[in-house]
Amino acid sequence: MASEELMQAQAELWCLSYGFLKPMALRCAVKLGIPDAIHRAGGATTLPGLRAALSLPEAKQAHLSRLMRLLAALRIFTEGEGGDAGVYRLTPVSLLLVHNAEANGGACLSQFATSATALSNLSAYLRLDEWFKQSGEDGGGASSAETPFVMAYGTDYWAADAGDAERTARFSELMGSDSRLVAEVVVRECGEVFEGVASLVDVGGGNGTMAKAIAGAFPHVRCSVLELPRVVERVPPGRRRRRGVRRRRHDGFHPAGRCCAPQERAP
Repeated sequence: MASEELMQAQAELWCLSYGFLKPMALRCAVKLGIPDAIHRAGGATTLPGLRAALSLPEAKQAHLSRLMRLLAALRIFTEGEGGDAGVYRLTPVSLLLVHNAEANGGACLSQFATSATALSNLSAYLRLDEWFKQSGEDGGGASSAETPFVMAYGTDYWAADAGDAERTARFSELMGSDSRLVAEVVVRECGEVFEGVASLVDVGGGNGTMAKAIAGAFPHVRCSVLELPRVVERVPPGRRRRRGVRRRRHDGFHPAGRCCAPQERAP
């Protein structure tokens, strides 16, 4: 292997090995509230201003500088140059992390960013090699875990979600925010898709954010949302009646795909 090719391979391996620092830096920014702090400052702020807004110890300013340089390199924020050096601004990516409906239309994805890097997910990924090595039958004759998540926690992702009210609420919030973002684009850019469409079924549609947006923009489309019974029951009764939208309890994890009678349907 030529020297140039060898050094390039080493560099790529280092980048891959330390690639986990990118999502960790993003998680840190969200947890510290950096996108919100810059937004409150009018969309731009300096490092000292950011440190003060975050109430961080002065001794951490040098470390904050390193974090911000990494986040700027990842285009999560921008860093000014020349006379504007040291000034950090929001980008379209970090605007989606701001807890302000006026900044992103209510489509804040900060919960998504932190959930994706949660310890519960990382622990399962760290056992991926173990999972691949696991045979169809373990020593006790039991079937091998279906996924690394099951191996790590003894239950699947959705069962863990059902058994933890706080986890369920977080998941519902992050999916609702993501749906609001996508729904806005779909309604604005894809109207021709719904021409001639009389009905639409959103399987796993959560609290119906997407269906409500489509039904509101295209009244001729009758929308149905199929969701697990526990998800339908979490929707407040006052929010279940939306024109053109109905909800059905639907267990898509059951072999027969049970589908029960509609729960609510607006006139």
